[in-house]
Amino acid sequence: MDNILNQIGIENYIFLSILLFCIGVFGVLYRRNAIIVFMSIEIMLNAVNLLFVAFSTYHQDPKGQVFVFFSMTVAAAEVAVGLAILVSVFRNIGSVDISNLKNLKG
Repeated sequence: MDNILNQIGIENYIFLSILLFCIGVFGVLYRRNAIIVFMSIEIMLNAVNLLFVAFSTYHQDPKGQVFVFFSMTVAAAEVAVGLAILVSVFRNIGSVDISNLKNLKG
């Protein structure tokens, strides 16, 4: 793995991670569909996980990869709870548009 990292370079991993994170931020800020927003948040989490794995491999320390494992576990639980909330909102409102969620204030 060290040979591949030396051939590709850590800079390319950083650039890819920045690109993925910016795509995720764009999706969160400019889209109104809640499913797209959840997907954008997952893209941002994966960009950070990519950096953790790249730097963990670069420094030859497996702690970053262990942290990524736990981060992916928490992200999977987040998606399960978020999709359950979205299904409940869709059943009550009939839409998953974020602008319609203002009506849920008590």
